[in-house]
Amino acid sequence: IVEKLKSGEIDIIIGTHRLLSKDIQFKDLGLLIIDEEHRFGVLAKEKIRKMKANVDTLYLTATPIPRTLNMALSGLRDISLITTPPPNRLPIITEVMRFDINRIREIIRYELSRGGQVFFVHDRVKSIQKMAEYLQSNIPEAKFVVAHGQMKPSKLEEVLHQFLSRKYDVLVSTKIIESGLDIPNANTIIINRADNFGLAELYQLRGRVGRTNKQAYAYLVVPSLKTITKDAIQRIQALEEFSELGSGFSLAMRDLEIRGSGNLLGTEQSGFINAVGFDMYMKLLEEAVNEIKQQEFSDILKPVLDKESIETTLEVFFNYTIPDDYISDQEIRLNFYSRIFSAKDPLQLDEISYEMRDQFGELPDSVNNLFEIAKIRLLAQNAFFEKVIIQKNRIALSFPKKDKTQYYDLYFNQILNFIVKNYGDKVQIKEIKDILMVEFKVEIINAFQSMQVLRKFLNEIILIIEKEKNKDAKELIQNFGVN
Repeated sequence: IVEKLKSGEIDIIIGTHRLLSKDIQFKDLGLLIIDEEHRFGVLAKEKIRKMKANVDTLYLTATPIPRTLNMALSGLRDISLITTPPPNRLPIITEVMRFDINRIREIIRYELSRGGQVFFVHDRVKSIQKMAEYLQSNIPEAKFVVAHGQMKPSKLEEVLHQFLSRKYDVLVSTKIIESGLDIPNANTIIINRADNFGLAELYQLRGRVGRTNKQAYAYLVVPSLKTITKDAIQRIQALEEFSELGSGFSLAMRDLEIRGSGNLLGTEQSGFINAVGFDMYMKLLEEAVNEIKQQEFSDILKPVLDKESIETTLEVFFNYTIPDDYISDQEIRLNFYSRIFSAKDPLQLDEISYEMRDQFGELPDSVNNLFEIAKIRLLAQNAFFEKVIIQKNRIALSFPKKDKTQYYDLYFNQILNFIVKNYGDKVQIKEIKDILMVEFKVEIINAFQSMQVLRKFLNEIILIIEKEKNKDAKELIQNFGVN
């Protein structure tokens, strides 16, 4: 097979991690499909991609990891959703419960009474046999069998085949049943210590049941909520909340909020994001990518002066977020944030604002601030300011870095003369760590007042830039003798 792959005799190869081995070579790899993407580490995926630099890649998963999802949200990857379930499937009823042998007995007896089978997940190999014996002694009418990854492959295969053949009623197993197992007659799953599982793992385990038109049940067994972590509580609540078919994307969005997006340029697949907020994170990400481009490829990427080359960041003293009590759904909130901060003009922002008002009612002050800040950011970008700082006693804007030589050749002197002539003592021009800044010393009463001052100033600067552009265009026309 290895030789045939190398020579191009094989058109399609389906394999495991074995395809990552050094001796595997492809003659002309054109498409790479990675199924169950969340089960592959970043290093493994990058190793496959190195087989061919420009290979088209399709990742398949019911629950994308935060790093992958964030890549899609930030536009680095395209994303397609399949939300239509197979015909006649029913949502899996999900319930969170404490470990109670009487309740577990009741659950198993009910499933057996309708001719079904049960998965009982206990992810501790050392104690799995004792757990099976404990369940057997308390529910003697059911037949129990144990399966885990440390068993001999032949024995494990035999156990699973016997369970599939209905020789046993309850399969007590570790999470090895998470994927690749299809037993239509098993329609109840009990997950012991569900707080120790990741959200994607829980979603995959729950997906082992409900594979026919029979109503399925998933029971998440947890200890006292006081003894488990906040993140674990959020994972359990998310799984209980998103029980509808095709809810994997919603769960992945919740996982992004809980765990963070990870390291886009490194190997971490999750990382804390809430400390800075999603909108600020997206701006920092864009800024970092542009900075790396200029550092690593400065010899081929010459600085170009256009508004797209300026990534304006803002620091403000007031709140500009979408509150939970205004839009409770995290997925919808994140989607609005992404759309607002990727809008290219004020008209797009007005359309998003109208849509939000139409769906959720009048905008709270913090959301109004969000839209105004987004508009200020667009104006500042058009005026080539790289940073805007709004504090209670000052407003400051930083001019472009000195490598933007076109800006300083074409516009800087005119802008500086305008500021000195029209604002005089109201402003100061400072240089801090090689960055030129214009600073307004004003007493800001509220967010609205600060944005009024900024909007007026930025529009004036944009007019100067447009006049200079038109002047340059006229000179160019005259030089070429065009009437």
